[in-house]
Amino acid sequence: MLQLAIVNGPNLNLLGTREPHIYGNQTFGDYFGRLRKRFPLVEIQCYQSNVEGELINYLHSCMGKMHGIVLNAGAYTHTSIAIADAVSAVGIPVVEVHISNVLAREDYRKTSFIASKCVGSISGLGMDGYALAVQYLVDNLSSKTL
Repeated sequence: MLQLAIVNGPNLNLLGTREPHIYGNQTFGDYFGRLRKRFPLVEIQCYQSNVEGELINYLHSCMGKMHGIVLNAGAYTHTSIAIADAVSAVGIPVVEVHISNVLAREDYRKTSFIASKCVGSISGLGMDGYALAVQYLVDNLSSKTL
């Protein structure tokens, strides 16, 4: 069975209440339940932390266990060379996801230290970006891992 991890960074634990005009009213827990139902043949684990080092440790722990990772590093996208290095080091295909369109926001959000280490990036499609990332990984990894 295909093993995927969704890794969410800082403040994504507040989805549903945090700036609903940008991020919507849906909690990630509610969305994650529907995502698992949509992909019943994929084992999807979810991890969230507001702490940079914990995110790096979790990415390291995916080595040898996960076939792919969906990463929404939140604000660390624009600041963390360490997370970018971890993405590069683990040797697992990673799709970067952002709920909001980061290119339509503040200038400092237009830089991603992580994007160049990922197989692709999805931005501005709301929570659907996660499903699109999972679908991409399913389509591109299933024949290689099963």
